[in-house]
Amino acid sequence: MTVEKLCKALGGTVVSGGAAMNENVTGYYCGDLLSRVMANAPKGCAWITVMGNVNAVAVALMAEAACILLAENVNPDPDAVEKAREKNIAVLCCGRTAGELAVAVHEALCHEQP
Repeated sequence: MTVEKLCKALGGTVVSGGAAMNENVTGYYCGDLLSRVMANAPKGCAWITVMGNVNAVAVALMAEAACILLAENVNPDPDAVEKAREKNIAVLCCGRTAGELAVAVHEALCHEQP
């Protein structure tokens, strides 16, 4: 499932997209402690967090996440948006909690048509 399809399935808002919207989402990871995300987020995941700063973009890049999915309608810092666009990292916002997003991403990935 692409980031673009996932965003539509979740009813999310694209903050930073471009070519990154075509990335394949292969799973998900929830977490706000950046060192844990760097160590444990699987490549190609939708990273669900409330961290909307420039450090989150750097971590997503290092972890090779497909996108950052900001829960609870968190608005990322302007510097983070600029860096995400520069580094081609998709950033999406959604009004759901991290737990609700994890369930929704799981269901979307499980029910995707080949």
